[in-house]
Amino acid sequence: MENNAATYHVPVLLKQSVDYLVTRPDGIYVDATFGGGGHSREIISRLDGDGRLYSFDQDQDAMANAIPDPRFTFVYGNFRYMKNFMRWYGHEKVNGILADLGVSWHHFDDSSRGFSFRFDGPIDMRMNQREGMTAADVLNDYPEEKLASLFYLYGELQSGRQLAKVIAGKRQNTRIETVSQLMETVRPVIGREREKKEMAKLFQALRMEVNHEVDALREMLESTIGLLEPGGRLVVITYHSIEDRMVKNLMKSGNIEGDVKSDFYGRRLVPFRQVCKPVIPDNDEQTTNPRSRSAKLRVAEIPED
Repeated sequence: MENNAATYHVPVLLKQSVDYLVTRPDGIYVDATFGGGGHSREIISRLDGDGRLYSFDQDQDAMANAIPDPRFTFVYGNFRYMKNFMRWYGHEKVNGILADLGVSWHHFDDSSRGFSFRFDGPIDMRMNQREGMTAADVLNDYPEEKLASLFYLYGELQSGRQLAKVIAGKRQNTRIETVSQLMETVRPVIGREREKKEMAKLFQALRMEVNHEVDALREMLESTIGLLEPGGRLVVITYHSIEDRMVKNLMKSGNIEGDVKSDFYGRRLVPFRQVCKPVIPDNDEQTTNPRSRSAKLRVAEIPED
C-alpha cells in the first residue's frame, strides 16, 4: 500500500489548532500524534530558524512521513513517555503540545491492520506492531465478564453482555482471528440495521484496549502540566466522549478525575487557564472530511503569573 502524507491522513482542524498552538516562532513544540505529518508541517511553517518540533508516533509506518528539516525530530515512541523523551533531548520545558487523538486513514484503509470492519483480514489493531497483544488475543483470551466490561466502558455498548456471550460461545469451537469471523459472530446481537454504528463502537473498544489508549492518554495529559512553560499551550483534538471527558477534566481541574483542589485559604489550585470554548469543524470541513464530524478542539495554557 502506498504510504505518504497525502494518503496517510487528512489533518482535522489544521489551521485552528496550529493558530492556537504556536505563540512564538522560536519556541520548542511537540506534536504528540505525528501520523501523516499534516499538523507537523503546518507547525514547522510557523517556526523561525531557532524553533524546534519533536513529533511522536509509535507506528513504524509513520516514519516514512518524516519531514526533512533540521528543525524537526521524529520520535519513535508512545506519547505516554513524552516527558522522559523530551528530557533525553535536553528540554525540561516546551512552549506547546498538540495531540490529535483520531486514528489515521492509513490504519482504517489497510486491511492487514484490522482497524476497520470494511475489509476482511486479521484482527490486529496494534499501533506498534512490534509488541503487545492483538485484538484477536483479546477476543479469544479475555474472560467473558472482562469482555462485557470492555465493550460497555470503551465502546459504550448497551449490548456488551450479549456480545461477550456470543463471542465466548463461538471461541469454544474456533478462535476468532478475522474481521469476517467477528462480524458473523456478533451480527445476531447487533442486527443489520444498526451494524455500522455498533460495529464502529465495538472496534473502538477493542482498539482502545489493545493499545492501552486510556492509560497512555492519562499519563501524557498529566505530564503536560510539568512539561509546559508558563504561557505554554496544550491543544487537543478529541473524537469521542471518553477521551474528551479526560481532556476537559484535566484542563478544568488539573487532573483526569475533574476534582478541583483548593489551598489552605480556599483558592482553587488549577494549573491551566482555558483559552477558548471548544472548537468544532465548520460545515465545509465536515463535508470534505467526514471523519472530522465528531472532532472537538480544546485549548488551555499554563498562566504566566
